[in-house]
Amino acid sequence: MEENMDESQSQKGCKECCERCVGSLPWASLIATILLYMGVALFCGCGHEALSGTVTILQNYFEVIRAPGETLDVFTIIDILKYIIYGLAAGFFVFGVLLLVEGFFTTGAIRDLYGEFKITACGRCLTAFLMFLAYLFFLVWLGVTAFTSLPVFMYFNVWSMCQNSSVVEGANLCLDLRQFGVVTISEEKKVCTGSEKFFKMCDSNELDLTFHLFVCALAGAGAAVIAMVRIITLISDWLAA
Repeated sequence: MEENMDESQSQKGCKECCERCVGSLPWASLIATILLYMGVALFCGCGHEALSGTVTILQNYFEVIRAPGETLDVFTIIDILKYIIYGLAAGFFVFGVLLLVEGFFTTGAIRDLYGEFKITACGRCLTAFLMFLAYLFFLVWLGVTAFTSLPVFMYFNVWSMCQNSSVVEGANLCLDLRQFGVVTISEEKKVCTGSEKFFKMCDSNELDLTFHLFVCALAGAGAAVIAMVRIITLISDWLAA
């Protein structure tokens, strides 16, 4: 009889311990951080590969060559954008860690353990700093989303021309890089419908893959914006508590 009572008390104690551990997890912060990491990873990975595919398309089908020396050309700009992607990945990894730490110290279980006043007094400055970063990063990701929509629009037009090549067969349509600011006005780098380069570009895997990679990068930036909105809501609740 006593052994059964001890066993039931042991099971009850284990259950209470598990409930305490699960209750101490900052689920809202955890979900927001996972969504942020997924969006950043999707944007950085797909964006990096899409930029590499753009370089291949420019070199193979438009015959754009890299300028000698330290001249600022489209390839240099693409390299700069890749370094920006590396910085975004590293910076938001650190921001996600800070968000999780703050989330742990604002859960009800931690407050019951250490006391409401201590948590509020020690975490007020960190929470205000995270609020400032959250608003700043929210504006950054809005700009990144708007910027990413530009290559998506450009590649969609090119992809649509390739998909409807039979319709535009009689028309003399050209893709001139000078219209997009990729090359200078004096350089004439264009591909016209009906030419051999146009059909090779449309049949290549680089164009289709690069277009869809930019679409995925845009989706990742949108997911990061949604995550930032959720994070701002969470931090506002922490400050109001």
